[in-house]
Amino acid sequence: MSSWKDFLVNTAADVDAQFDRLKNRLSGRLDSKKPYRIIYYRGFGSPTAVWLKGRVLRQNDLSTPSDHDTFWQNLLATYQRFGSEAVANVTVRIEAFGQVHRTMTNDEGYFELTINPPNNLPPGRAWFPVRYALEGVLQSDTLETTANEPVIKDGYLLISPTYSQFGVISDIDDTVLVTDATNLLQTARLTFLGNAYTRLPFAGIAAFYRALQSGPVTTLFNPIYFVSSSPWNLYDLLVDFFRIQGIPKGPLLLRDFDLSAKLLASEGHHTHKLAMIRKVLDVNPQLPFVLIGDSGQQDPEIYTRVVRENPGRILAIYIRDVSEDQRDEAVRELIRTTQVYQVPMLLVSDTVAAAEHAASLGLIDSDTIPEIRADRRADKE
Repeated sequence: MSSWKDFLVNTAADVDAQFDRLKNRLSGRLDSKKPYRIIYYRGFGSPTAVWLKGRVLRQNDLSTPSDHDTFWQNLLATYQRFGSEAVANVTVRIEAFGQVHRTMTNDEGYFELTINPPNNLPPGRAWFPVRYALEGVLQSDTLETTANEPVIKDGYLLISPTYSQFGVISDIDDTVLVTDATNLLQTARLTFLGNAYTRLPFAGIAAFYRALQSGPVTTLFNPIYFVSSSPWNLYDLLVDFFRIQGIPKGPLLLRDFDLSAKLLASEGHHTHKLAMIRKVLDVNPQLPFVLIGDSGQQDPEIYTRVVRENPGRILAIYIRDVSEDQRDEAVRELIRTTQVYQVPMLLVSDTVAAAEHAASLGLIDSDTIPEIRADRRADKE
């Protein structure tokens, strides 16, 4: 088994290196005609600190997905997501809260910045506008744009309202989205050859997350953060999927695409997800959290460590059971560990079981349970 894994890791690393060489060789000829794009990822924070991230690419617009797209249309969209050319060392101007900030893109085209919002934020508001613009860069004349256009992208960032009772941190693959992440070939097929309409949610998940966002009183707003080891290249697909399925909008925290040992190794998944969860907790020091994941990878181990590091801040953990019995016993041992910290971790077979427990803790309105059951039936059909 170990020799097979070593072979896969070494092969992937070689493919990654060859892909980068080929892309760099072709970029001068192909990408010079493509328009500049600012890809912004939903920022998030609290009244004291906001984290912003995005990427600058040479990329044509991706086509809007539909449930009638063919195999080849989905494959072309995947190529466009992963074949775009990053724009390094360009200045990004960020306007938010009447303030102006600047930062630079790195070698992979990513930019990242933490800002401090003003003290007089309007109460009761969660989403705030933000504008991104490239300085010293104008669009060349292409089929999609006219010459000398500025490169601008408008977006939104999330700040947890002061009346939020808790936050939610959720995994995506095999927690919200059916992925079969323990099967590498199946995951690749679903990821690269499907689109937002062909991907399936776990039954009842949209209604459950809406109930968590509303909390026990429907006038509340509890922020939801989605953390995954999926690459940033899939950001648009996931945003479309959440919109189509009626899953509440929230920041998506993904990671850089890397066909290397780091991507395939479980340590890379663990390190990334733990770092993103810590970031969410750090910028929301006033909030306790509910954690949601699955048993297929390392969510129970990661969440147990989060409980140890943050005593008193984790209200409950829900783990979707997608693994074999041998793995379930390891999860039950972790459940016993979190119980020492007075944190319930449940290994659940479906969404309704998690929702019923959340209602018993006062995390959601018990009147939403029939809606969650109905949503589960509809999704299964």
